[in-house]
Amino acid sequence: QVKLVEAGGGLVQAGGSLRLSCSASGRTFSGGAMAWFRQAPGKERDIVTAINWNGVGRYYADFVKGRFTIFRDNAKNMVYLQMNSLKPDDSAVYYCAAMEIGLGTTPSEYDYWGQGTQVTVSS
Repeated sequence: QVKLVEAGGGLVQAGGSLRLSCSASGRTFSGGAMAWFRQAPGKERDIVTAINWNGVGRYYADFVKGRFTIFRDNAKNMVYLQMNSLKPDDSAVYYCAAMEIGLGTTPSEYDYWGQGTQVTVSS
């Protein structure tokens, strides 16, 4: 079993930056993608970004391209999300997710989930 724990959420003004981190513990893995999803109240959980096992393959949702960056450190079992130029619409609970193999963009493809961290962007 793999346990994911997110950190780094909080309140920030529009235009500001935050860095989220996700640590993986338990059975270590390096073959699958890790990703960040987000879910605002009353909305579905959407993919934000994903990164494959070696960090070369990355996917970004259109609404974060050019503003967010995902990167991972397999030696430390960590994945990070650098968020710049934040907007009020970015406010949501952000979830870290991991899958055993491949790279996916839908929640059903991911095997493990963190508990989520709240990001609130004030206008």
